[in-house]
Order: sequence, then structure tokens, then C-alpha cells
Amino acid sequence: MTQNQYTKTAIVLHWLIGIAILAMFALGWFMADIPKDQPKSTSFDLFNLGIYTWNLAVEATPRTFYFNLHKSVGITLLALIAFRIFWRLTHRPPALLDTLTATEKKIATGGHHLLYLLMIALPVTGLVMAINSKFEYGVKWFGISLMNGLDNKAIRESFVDVHEVVGIIMLVVIGVHVLGALKHKFIDKDGTMKRMSLCGLCCKGSCKK
Repeated sequence: MTQNQYTKTAIVLHWLIGIAILAMFALGWFMADIPKDQPKSTSFDLFNLGIYTWNLAVEATPRTFYFNLHKSVGITLLALIAFRIFWRLTHRPPALLDTLTATEKKIATGGHHLLYLLMIALPVTGLVMAINSKFEYGVKWFGISLMNGLDNKAIRESFVDVHEVVGIIMLVVIGVHVLGALKHKFIDKDGTMKRMSLCGLCCKGSCKK
């Protein structure tokens, strides 16, 4: 890592987790509209796109399949986020650019801390919902049953609202984060985005575009 460049691991985790979070929002909206009374099946045309068919060992309704997929990706994402936090704590990131004002530095630091908090809160609230789901649902990771549900309706329904609120806040924070990055790229032109650019994986941040 150069003085002004993030490590390759940090760059990969940044983009991988970011894309995965947006994909999870899309999956959440998609599965929310699936009826509960559809027939069971062992094969599913993923997102009805005609690109990939997912085969299961045990029959499930479309709603159960997509909810389990959401849980599985969420558990994986939580593990990646935990590793990202570990990496951040053990590998000091480059200092903010001197071209930023004191106020901009405070906003940037606070925004990053809030993002890390939300990245933990969102999957954890989802996990609490899964733990307290009906006995036969519980927590599964790509078909592997990790634990049966506790069937605690009160806790489950409470965390449904918490999960949604945290998700909305995260979308807003991500939107502000993206707008800030675009401001640095096209208005300030200070090289902030280049420090987390994927070009840093192959050319050590020397890209000019």
C-alpha cells in the first residue's frame, strides 16, 4: 500500500460488500411480493430471468426458497463485514487528503463510522428475525441447517420493523456516500476515489482515469 492508497484487500472488500448489500436490497424487494400459497418445487429459475436454474435437494415454496437465499447471503455478508472490520483495525487506512477542510474530514469520518455500524446492524437484525422464526424455518446457510427457529412471534415481528428502518437509513447513507464520492471525482477532482479504485489492484493507483 502506498501512502495514499488502500490495500488491495480493503479495495476488494469495499466493492464486494457494497455490491452484495445492493443485491440484498434488490432480493429483499423481490421476495417481499412472492405469494405464500404457491406450490413447492425443487428447481427455481433464479429471479425468473431464464439465466440460471437453482436445484434443491428438498422441495420448497418460492417464498421459502428466496427467504432462505436471503438468509444465506446475509450470513455470508456478515462474515465478510466482520473480516473487513478486522482488516480495518489491523491495517491503518491512508490519511484523508489535505485538500479536505476540517468540516469535510469530520463528515467523512462520521459517515464511515455510521456505515460500519449500519453494515453490522442490518444483517444482525435479520439474523435475530431468522433465529426467532418458526421452528421449521430457523437459520439455514445454503441448505445447511444451522439452528431451528425459536418461534418467538413477538421478537420476530419487532425486529421486522427494526430491520426495515435500519435498511432505509442505510440506503440514505449509501446515497450520500455515493454523492460525496462523485463530488470528489467530478467537482473537487482531488483523487479521493482513485484511492479506492479497482485500478489500484493492477497498477497501484497510478490510473489517471
